[in-house]
Amino acid sequence: MSLKYYSLITGASSGIGEACARRLAARNQNLILTARRLDRLVALAEELTQKYQVDVKVVAADFMNLADIDSLMDGLSELKINILINNAGFALGKSQLHEYDWLDFEQMIGVNVKAFTRVAQLCIPKIIETKGHIVNISSIAGIEAYEGGSVYCGTKAFVKMVSKAMRIDLAGTGVRVTDVAPGAVETEFSLVRFKGDKSKADVVYEGFVPLVADDVADVIDFAITRPAHVNIEYLVITPTAQASATRISRG
Repeated sequence: MSLKYYSLITGASSGIGEACARRLAARNQNLILTARRLDRLVALAEELTQKYQVDVKVVAADFMNLADIDSLMDGLSELKINILINNAGFALGKSQLHEYDWLDFEQMIGVNVKAFTRVAQLCIPKIIETKGHIVNISSIAGIEAYEGGSVYCGTKAFVKMVSKAMRIDLAGTGVRVTDVAPGAVETEFSLVRFKGDKSKADVVYEGFVPLVADDVADVIDFAITRPAHVNIEYLVITPTAQASATRISRG
């Protein structure tokens, strides 16, 4: 792959985004990494640049602020982007709908819906130009609702539906769209959901072998390296022990 192209990865400072950055850099793909935590992005960029001699650009952006996304894309106007991994997103809290902190709802909707959509909208013209690939990260929560999931599940169902609409809108352009829906992945996801309460986060993954971020990155890498005439539209990836959003065999 020509080094004149770049992959844009959102939420790249940890978890699935970071794992994707490592996978793509190993295949000599230049990267644009964005997240809130600049220190982590810089450390990752330095590591990947030294190890793989790729060009890695980092941009700190708060995806709660749509102006940050507009500024991000304005700064990339001269670059050719052939892969977008639209990964930034999170869950906050796990309560009954009527007991939820409204600010948690606003933040999930702000990032998982508004920022996700704005990144895609601004990036699609560049992806059309390169006949590239868009990978959206939804969730098993976008297929099956669960107790305490309400708005988070709704945001991921939104990603699933918009991904399908994107696929239809872009038919004939040569652009491929893949929606990857992970199940239980042991990253910082639960730590963020429970607002730093490690004891609660650890319980989520007890008694079974969960996925790790690189398992999901491996599937994404497979999808984007298929021949140009092959589009893997939708993938659900779960641990072997997980049979549904809530059915996990622990023992």
